[in-house]
Formats: sequence, structure tokens, C-alpha cells
Amino acid sequence: MRSFLSRLIAFTLLAPPLVAQHETRPTVAVLPFVNSAIGAATAELAPLSKGIADLLITDLAMNPGIRVVERENIQRLLDEQRLAQDGRVDDATAARIGKLLGAKHMVTGSFIADGTGRLVITLKAIDSETGRISWTFRDQGTTDGFFRLVATVAAAATSGLRLPALTPQAKVATATRAAEQKQIPFQAVLLYSRALSAQDTGQQAEAIALFTQTIERFPDFGDARKARAKLTGGGAAR
Repeated sequence: MRSFLSRLIAFTLLAPPLVAQHETRPTVAVLPFVNSAIGAATAELAPLSKGIADLLITDLAMNPGIRVVERENIQRLLDEQRLAQDGRVDDATAARIGKLLGAKHMVTGSFIADGTGRLVITLKAIDSETGRISWTFRDQGTTDGFFRLVATVAAAATSGLRLPALTPQAKVATATRAAEQKQIPFQAVLLYSRALSAQDTGQQAEAIALFTQTIERFPDFGDARKARAKLTGGGAAR
């Protein structure tokens, strides 16, 4: 504990602020999900730890009434503090991370999947100001309905954390995104998640190659295009 606190204090003093000082919107940060997959699926589905969190962050960020911490900022802090890469962070540590990120709501989660295609997602939110669990949620579906399940979780978080409701424009954008995602299979999510995992371990060339492979196989997957463009410093990927 003393070692962690020492690193935490050093990071606070040396690192640039991760949130604008005058930000008044409620802020949410989502940690990588814990992989609780069953049996042989455990290794294959491990990258979903990053993929689920990333896509949930994107869904939440469509709400202009809240601020969502970028996944890269969260990963940078986890790396700096040498914390678990799969989201296994206790409540007290999650609260401390939230304070560093300027995030009142620290969302942690886990997923369970098996060979039948069943997928269960469990979440909880830690209030970084009090260190207490402020919200829990659990839902299940199938891998074929992956995006629908993530969208359900995002909507539940908005309601459960009493965040501002979506604006009419955001509702239209969310509906458009949901319609586009219906065409994207679960295999695309797995490949995209592998790219995120490679990116987080510093394997940039591998990440770019995996994002490119995802785009070539699933050209309607806009998230992969944006992720590759952001990583390469380019504009909209084609």
C-alpha cells in the first residue's frame, strides 16, 4: 500500500492534469473488464477485456452532457501505476484512480462467456469522492447480440448513475450507430479487441495490422477505422 501511495503522489506531482480545471460535466471513467470466460474460451476471449470497455466508452461519449475519460488516458495511468491490465482493481484503488483522472464515477466490470454464445456482463460504479459502490448492474445476452448488449449497459449506466439524459441529436446519433452495428459480427469485435490489446502493450505495428485486417474483413466497422486513424495520426481511414 505504501508503495502504491508513493507512486500515486509522484504521478500527481509530475504528470500533467488529465482533466480540464473548469470542466463542470459529470465525468465517467471505464476500466478494462475482468475476463471471467469459462473453459477453453478464456484465452480466446481475453482481448474482450479491452474491447468491451472501449465500445462502452464510445457509447457513453455520445452523450454531450457528460465527460468520458479516453481509454488511452486510463491505460496510461494503469501502466504508470503498474496496476492490473484486466481491470482487477479493488474499490479503494479505483476511487484513487478516479480522483487522478478527475472522474467522479469509476466503472468496473467483468464478463462471462462460454461455448454456447451466452454472454453475461456485470458492472459496478465506485464514487471516487466517497469510495463507495454507487451502482451495480448485470445483464446477459448472446455474442450475436453483442453490440445491443453493450448499448443496453450504456443506457443503464446513464440511468443508474443519474447522468444527464441524451439530447435529441444524441438520440438520433445513437440510433444510427445501433443500426450500423447490426451488420457487424462478433468476429469483428474479437479482432478489434486484439488490436486494442496490441496497442496497449506497445506493439504499434501489430495493432495497425490488426486494425487494417478488421477494416478489410468488416468494412462497415467504423470504430476500427477511427482507431487506426487515431493511432497512425491520419484522417478518416478508408
